[in-house]
Formats: sequence, structure tokens, C-alpha cells
Amino acid sequence: MSRPLMRLPLLLAAFVVAASACSSNNATPSAGSSAGNSGGAAPAAQFCSGMKITFFPGGAPGGGFETVVYNGAKAAQAAFGPDVTYQWSNWAPATMLTQFSQAVATKPDGIAVMGHPGDDAFDPLIADAEKQGIIVTVMNTELQKAEAQYGSAGTGYVGAVLKDAGASLANEAIKRAGLKSGDEVMVWGLKAQAGRGERTLGITDALTAAGMQVDYYEIDDATNKDATLGVPIFTGYISSHPNVKAVFIDHGDLTSAIETMMQAANLQPGKIYAAGFDMSPATVKGVKDGYISLVIDQQEYLQGFMAVEQLCLSKKYGFGGLFINTGAGFVDKSNIDAIGPLVTAQIR
Repeated sequence: MSRPLMRLPLLLAAFVVAASACSSNNATPSAGSSAGNSGGAAPAAQFCSGMKITFFPGGAPGGGFETVVYNGAKAAQAAFGPDVTYQWSNWAPATMLTQFSQAVATKPDGIAVMGHPGDDAFDPLIADAEKQGIIVTVMNTELQKAEAQYGSAGTGYVGAVLKDAGASLANEAIKRAGLKSGDEVMVWGLKAQAGRGERTLGITDALTAAGMQVDYYEIDDATNKDATLGVPIFTGYISSHPNVKAVFIDHGDLTSAIETMMQAANLQPGKIYAAGFDMSPATVKGVKDGYISLVIDQQEYLQGFMAVEQLCLSKKYGFGGLFINTGAGFVDKSNIDAIGPLVTAQIR
């Protein structure tokens, strides 16, 4: 289901408050400050001081994508002043659910979650948290039912619109690579995951609609945690499918490993059109070296920063949930020199 790009009035309000918070040197307000504060003064620098947040960056400490999410959250923590506890899940939906229940038991003021487990699994837990007065907001993978039910209480979403992003990558690659009906393509994704699988479905649906012969491979749990384990899977596929024209990889860490996998399969740069998601230093190198043709940048730093901001704004000022699409931009050789330094700094 497609959603609007953003709820503009609320988003503008968020940035006004954020700008005031980042630029002001005023004293920190008391922990009891709330939506009822009067007087018209701009919020002080750490207006969220005293708020307790549990934050889920996603994977494991040091992972390419999740580290940038974490950096965004840390920047918001420094700007606004909440106390934040970070929980790492290795991208395992079952672990996310267990850790969420554990987080609720600690009674934080707010929790920022990755939506990978999907509405059916997550929503009963979110309902319990909301009954206890805990604000929940969502990153990276939508929980549309939860967002609709608790949006007025502060449940927002920051991340890509997954199915749209998958379709956008596929259609752009078809155009750029000159793919045609009957061409064989590989899609390596996470279709089996509720919610998260929507992006993979966007890719496969677009390719099928264009008449491609789609070879679909599900990313197994081990490779989902450690992309290096995908090398033999990829080389095995290539050796048995010599006519493949393009590969679509719906996974940030596996996208960063494309150059390594291509070299292991004895493929020259550009021999197969390779498209994927998310930036990392290895992905920058792969684009520059010609092994990676096209990438969608989710701007995951914003996912971390604005999830913390969302919780602070909702707790302190009663703002409803924002909907922010961070996944609308393509990266290729034409703009990699501009984006590369930001990737090195772990901001993009």
C-alpha cells in the first residue's frame, strides 16, 4: 500500500523544534516539561532530558547499515538529551520480539523498533506497551496497522516505502541495463519475512510484469547475519546460470559484498548488471570499480535520528506520528564521488 511522502506540517514543526534544540544554549528544562508548557519560549537545547528510550538499530554492533542508524540515534541523543538504551538483534525477527517484551518490562517512556516481524506478530506487544503509556515508533519496515491505530499517540514511521522501493529499483535497472522480456535475472531477498519481504516482492513483481525469467533465492538466516557466507551461494548460482543478465540483491550487507562475490565468480566489472540497497565503504568501492551498477540509498542515518526525535516530540509536546520516506534516491557512478565521503563518515 503506497503512503504519502510525508505529513508536511508536522514534519516542518519537527524541524523547527530540532533546529531550536540544536542551536540554543539555554538551560535544560525540568524532566516534568510536557505538552502543557506555556510562555511561547523556544525549547532549550536538551528539551528531552530525563526521557528514557529503548532503541533497536537492527543488526549487530559494527554492521554497515545498522551502525549508520545507530550514529543517527546517537546524534539525536546528544542534541535532545534523552537517556537511550540500545538493543541489537542480528536482524532476527524473533529476537526483536523477545527484546521488545524485555524492554517494555523496564518501563521506558518510548521505544523505537524495526518493523521486521510484521503487524501480526508485533501489534499485540505494541498494544500492551501503549496501555502502559509507552510510546512506540517504527523504523525501516512499516507496521501499517500499528501506525494507523497509534499515530495520534506518536507512532510514526521513518524509512523507505518498501514495496515501492523494490519496484523502483527493478524498473530503473530494466531501463538502464536494457533488459527485455525473456532475460534471466536473479533476485536474492527476504520475501518470507512478513513486512520486510515487501521490498523483495516489489522487485519480483516488477520483473515478472516485464516478462523476465526470475530466479528467486531466499536469504537464509546464516547469510542474513553474515554476508560472507553468501559467497559460495552466489558463485554456485553463477556457475549453473551462465546466461543471467542481472542480479538484484535485497540486503545491504550482501550488496556491499557484490564486488567480492563477482570476483570469486571470475566475473569482470559490468559483465552482469548488479543492483542493490544501502551504502557502505565496500559498496562505494564496488560502484567505483564497476561491479555494482545501481543502489538505492535509504539514508538510514535519518531513520535513527528522526525516530529518537519522534519519541521526544511526542512525549514532550504531544505531536502525532510523522511518516517520512527516506528511500527515494539512486546512487551510481555519476554521483558516487559526492556521496562517498559521507559514507566513509558513516552518515550515509
